[in-house]
Amino acid sequence: MTYTQTTPDHDAADRADDGEDVARVLQPDGSRVPDAVLDPWIADLSPHELRALHCDMVLTRRVDAEGVALQRQGQLALWAPCRGQEAVQIGTAHALATGDFVFPSYREHGVLLARGAQPADFVLAWRGEEHSAFDHTAINTAPPQIIIGAQSLHATGWAMGAQRDGSSDVAIAYFGDGATSQGDVNEAMVFASSFRAPVVFVCSNNQWAISEPVTVQAKFPIAGRAPGFGIPSLRIDGNDVLACVAAMRWALDRARRGEGPAFLEAVTYRMGPHTTSDDPRRYRTAEEVEHWAGRDPISRFEAYLCAEGVLDDSGLAEVAAAADALAGQVRAACIGATTRAAETIFDHVYAEPHAPLAAQRAAYVDYLSGFVAEDAR
Repeated sequence: MTYTQTTPDHDAADRADDGEDVARVLQPDGSRVPDAVLDPWIADLSPHELRALHCDMVLTRRVDAEGVALQRQGQLALWAPCRGQEAVQIGTAHALATGDFVFPSYREHGVLLARGAQPADFVLAWRGEEHSAFDHTAINTAPPQIIIGAQSLHATGWAMGAQRDGSSDVAIAYFGDGATSQGDVNEAMVFASSFRAPVVFVCSNNQWAISEPVTVQAKFPIAGRAPGFGIPSLRIDGNDVLACVAAMRWALDRARRGEGPAFLEAVTYRMGPHTTSDDPRRYRTAEEVEHWAGRDPISRFEAYLCAEGVLDDSGLAEVAAAADALAGQVRAACIGATTRAAETIFDHVYAEPHAPLAAQRAAYVDYLSGFVAEDAR
């Protein structure tokens, strides 16, 4: 199941990726299409599991919208929106076992939710509060990585450790298309391939690395790089949640059988800005955004579920109410958060009194007092 590069077409490589050259089982309108590779991996999904996928996608989008609103209102310092990427995050995360360990980037809010992190807690990380986020040992999920691509090395190292422990657990590294230009990702794939480490690399190709289009940094599909490292890959429709479940199940199965790493390129789209400090209107067109809006992962899956009789109006209303309730919890936790005094960063550096640190604290307090005096004028 290795990705095979077709005859080079440089003109095509310079055009925007429209998401058509991918493996999928759901068309943008929600109609089901057969795929010989993906179908066997999702044949056992029950109506309950399908509804759970849908619910988590809707919850993710609602939490994401609340994060953006809270940042605009000055409650958060920053937020990295994930609207449009719910299918790849929830689909792949739902395929994982409890013992698998996830190494996410800063945009995988849906992965955190699906792994059991409470949004009312991890949203506070974007406010800089103490003890925000989650207990990574309780849900086998590392804190979201801000340094682009660094988590791929962490995932590979963890996988090599699990391999030596004789464990069947797998590490998963999530990153964007921009991260594939970083040395860390490529170095991680060298080690993973050489040592047949049980790790799955999930690249969410959302078309834009901040303002850099994927067609500039990758003249051909990103999935084509992995086989050069000896790693099989799949290029899937990242807006098709069923395709994402299937691809991850395939990758996990081979890793658990000792066959080593796999690489998934999920072709999707970042509907919002890179972060709330970004203005995407400066580098992409309204027509491009409208094109991808027609491939929305949630409306696509809802159309399929309703056509199959798995979901109806009452079910949709129930999920919407749950999303509103969750957003309310996030807002209450954020607005009710108490930010500690800045000088308390020195409180627990050492277990015993430490004279040089006390001097630093005193100097810092004196520095902060200058701002108070300035504000009083």
